[in-house]
Amino acid sequence: MKVKVENVKNKANEVKLQFTVEAKKFEEAIQKVYTKNAKYFSIPGFRKGKAPFKMVEKAYGIQIFYEDAFNEVASEVYPKGIEDNKIEAVSKPEIDIKQMESGKDLIFTAVVQTKPEVQLGKYEGIEIKKVEYNVSDEDVEHELSHIAEHNARLVTVENKPVEKSNIVIIDFEGFADGVAFEGGKAENYELEIGSGKFIPGFEDQLIGMKTDEEKDIKVTFPKDYPSGNLAGKEATFKIKLHEIKKKELPEINDDFAKDASEFDTLEEWKKSIREKQEEDNKARAKYETEEAAIEAVCKEAKVDIPSGMIETQIDNMEQDFSTRLSYQGMQLDQYLQMVGKTKQEFRDECKEQAERQVKVNLVLEAITKAAKIEVTEEEISDKVKEMAKMYGQKEEDAKNNVQLNKYVEDNLKTEKTVKYIVDNAKIK
Repeated sequence: MKVKVENVKNKANEVKLQFTVEAKKFEEAIQKVYTKNAKYFSIPGFRKGKAPFKMVEKAYGIQIFYEDAFNEVASEVYPKGIEDNKIEAVSKPEIDIKQMESGKDLIFTAVVQTKPEVQLGKYEGIEIKKVEYNVSDEDVEHELSHIAEHNARLVTVENKPVEKSNIVIIDFEGFADGVAFEGGKAENYELEIGSGKFIPGFEDQLIGMKTDEEKDIKVTFPKDYPSGNLAGKEATFKIKLHEIKKKELPEINDDFAKDASEFDTLEEWKKSIREKQEEDNKARAKYETEEAAIEAVCKEAKVDIPSGMIETQIDNMEQDFSTRLSYQGMQLDQYLQMVGKTKQEFRDECKEQAERQVKVNLVLEAITKAAKIEVTEEEISDKVKEMAKMYGQKEEDAKNNVQLNKYVEDNLKTEKTVKYIVDNAKIK
């Protein structure tokens, strides 16, 4: 096999590889494809799958094997050509077959995008604003109120109409253009007035209703409503109110602390809440400081990002989102139908974020090299052990997992690089 490499004219970060593969190797691939697919060929006078190669060739033509034979050869020689020529490919290759004929060398080209060079700007001594969040007494009281809300007791309201913050039990059925629509009907539905769960105007029109009362209310669906056939339309809902309830909040005192926490007194509980909030605020400030530092060094750097890297990042984002949806029992296609978007529209919306993430990755990788940031075998080993324990894996299996070790090494380098940038920044 011979491989010729040249840069693509007027296109940065693109190379063209021309592969010349010996005729013998292509013939061997044809024979391999024939052996794999022999059972599918029917030749009169022979049992299915037993016809000799020459008979199949005569009946169907040798060209029937070309595509699969090419894939057999290309899947072997392309990765080797990339590796031997130390090319960091970041896109799928664009293949152009120049010669493919039995008895002749196979010749094809592969145009591929390569990882770009990053022109780093200033990454030491960058100026970023100090991020700090303090915990106030109001923050602690707000958290206590939130916990009290969760521990509230529901009591039935007698002889009073619906008020804001009440919880109502209703039957409802919705009609648009006089026709009941899918998903617009429910019985004994529990709804908190003011929660904003329903379309604008729905909950407000329940205020003032009394138990066992029936009423028709009219609303207009928002123009951006996920179900396209209802977006912007007027609808009528027939309502029957069964029951009105209200929340009865517990008194926030030592007794509540004993019931709802591990502490004996309210003051002890408040102290614990404050400490937790302070920890959360420190983590939030650290994250936002790191994000500001990353944003600053990326702004200073210049890099021409190949489209293939952005497409790959969008693929990853799509896969990640699809996986998270699957945990909720939903497929991506179902979600897109529900929100009225096409796959391409979804991917277009991901593009800006994908471009930013690719640039961040490239810039941080360049700073890692420039600052000569390294991680030790011991650091990698300790992190692998920690992950094995976290995910219930055998420590020995985790140690021998090359992919996991590489992932851990890359992550540790990134963490150290971000810390290096922040530690060397001028925080004002």
